[in-house]
Amino acid sequence: MTLGWGIITAGMHADVKIAPALAAAPDAELVAVYSRDQGRADAFAQKHGAKAAYSDLQALLHDARVEAVFIASPNALHAMQTLAAARAGKHVLVEKPMATTLDDAVAMVRACRDAGVKLGVGYHLRQHPGHRETQRLIAQDVLGPVALAQGQWGFGVRGQGAPPPRSGLRLWWDDPELIGGASTMMGTGVHVIDLLRFVLGQEVTEVAALTDGQTAQRPLEQLVTMALRFDQGTLGTMCCGRRLPDSRNDLTVYGNLGRITARAALWEMRQGAIEVVSETVHKSEVYPLQPLANFTDELVDFHAAIRDDRKPAATGLDGLRVVQVTLAMIESARHGRTVKIEPLAV
Repeated sequence: MTLGWGIITAGMHADVKIAPALAAAPDAELVAVYSRDQGRADAFAQKHGAKAAYSDLQALLHDARVEAVFIASPNALHAMQTLAAARAGKHVLVEKPMATTLDDAVAMVRACRDAGVKLGVGYHLRQHPGHRETQRLIAQDVLGPVALAQGQWGFGVRGQGAPPPRSGLRLWWDDPELIGGASTMMGTGVHVIDLLRFVLGQEVTEVAALTDGQTAQRPLEQLVTMALRFDQGTLGTMCCGRRLPDSRNDLTVYGNLGRITARAALWEMRQGAIEVVSETVHKSEVYPLQPLANFTDELVDFHAAIRDDRKPAATGLDGLRVVQVTLAMIESARHGRTVKIEPLAV
């Protein structure tokens, strides 16, 4: 069964990653693309072989050949476009962060549930085989009770005290309203938070954050550090930033029986290695560079979730939980205090 896809917004992410990943995915077909600029939509469609190009979102959603949409628009537009897609009966895979407000995230989950369509979130690090193995081993209690989990995803340019300005289609990343009140947290930090939740099988209940932003003078940060408390007692740390040249983008989990480290695995491309050292398991595995593998597997998984009527790898509820943590991070950094996260039923 071939799944017909529509891509909403012809930006850099869709151009460089999502459309090529769709082309590499079996039983996937890029039917249509939407951009507010018809010329940009036409150029994208020609480049990636889409059958139709639209500058009217409703026209794409009324195209019967489109069965699922990938939403890669500015963060603040995700909710409106998801609700429109759900009303049109389209399955939705939305880029992270899922939304910029908790109300929007709740509305997205409810709308897709009520419409009987799948809602997934683009947390592609869940597709890395090293991370999936880490999750499996922790679930099998190879580490014993987990005490500490640490994750970092950063980058930067040597010799530059501040990150280079964004350009072209990514200028909206410098607009606090469109991006959602945080910068590097929205770009990479949300991935680390979701990955920690995924491998631990635990939810964040408390956040303490320090950033170089969230002030009137600097509303958007370029560096974040966070301390986390999880609901089964594990403590965690997260760091992300655009001021970290030669960053070690690793994940490490410590239990009383040993540790697991995924080295250089927190990135857009599949790469890196995993090392397990415990009382019962000693192993290591290297993953060669595969630029699109995580994205392709993300799309394949979402298609399988539709076909088999199961949950996708990262659900709308997963996306909502990370929105809660992100908003707590912004509040903590802005007011200099620890923020508790209360359970939310949707």
